[in-house]
Amino acid sequence: MSRKKISIAIPASVISDTPHLREKTSKIGLIGRAAAIFGVGEIVIYRDEPNRDQRFEANLIATLLNYMETPQYLRKRLFKLKPELKYAGILPPLRTPHHPLGRKITDLKVGEYREGVTIATSKVGTLVDVGVEKPAIIPETRLQPGKRVTVRITYVNNKMLTAILADPKEVPVYWGYKVTVLDGYLADLLKNRSYDLKIATSRRGRIFNEVMETMALKWKHSKTPLILFGAPTRGLYEIAEQEGFKLDENVDFTVNMIPGQCTETVRTEEAILASLAIFNIFFGFSLS
Repeated sequence: MSRKKISIAIPASVISDTPHLREKTSKIGLIGRAAAIFGVGEIVIYRDEPNRDQRFEANLIATLLNYMETPQYLRKRLFKLKPELKYAGILPPLRTPHHPLGRKITDLKVGEYREGVTIATSKVGTLVDVGVEKPAIIPETRLQPGKRVTVRITYVNNKMLTAILADPKEVPVYWGYKVTVLDGYLADLLKNRSYDLKIATSRRGRIFNEVMETMALKWKHSKTPLILFGAPTRGLYEIAEQEGFKLDENVDFTVNMIPGQCTETVRTEEAILASLAIFNIFFGFSLS
């Protein structure tokens, strides 16, 4: 069985209801954790307020999500000190397979995959920091320093560590998510044909149980499903109406994932966790 590439889409205004950077950081931490728990492969950030420049919010969300996804042992090499990361210490660890706890060469095994950063080149190849005492050598390869790479360990002893470049797609376990900042709005995202199943979540949508069987069939044959979420103050219907199009005509399903909610609103991060949990139970995210 192969893992689907599941994408979720969140609006840039997802942090608009929290004024302080600390609370914004905490909210993004919940979204990143939810994505990792359920093996989401991509988080798309789309603009949802046409009359306002949302580049700052989108870049803040992307920076925090990318920081979370990066293994701890690589963060100092890949992220410079910047105001957006002032409260990065409160971000929860992902504890995914590409965030290993072992920090010694003796913890490594031949065939193991690791994320690394190129640090230098030598006569024998490229040196890569893979989070242990000594860098790994990728023989007969010349790569620019500062490049993040996925490698597979090929030889281990106390004096030498070698590896080869690997494609993240070949890794047999969940290997993190990528972050895409969309240079456009909801309508632009829905026109993207790389997603073969588009599911909008909304309080005004049909109750999940009513469409579950039909959705399950389409989910089974889908390779790249996209699950869309609205903003704290406006749902997807309102965002679509402001952009001048009908939501239901541009997605495969619009679903109410939390029928009978007892609160006036459900926060985006709460909707993500609840929705992904339901999809995972009924459809199985790892099945193709």
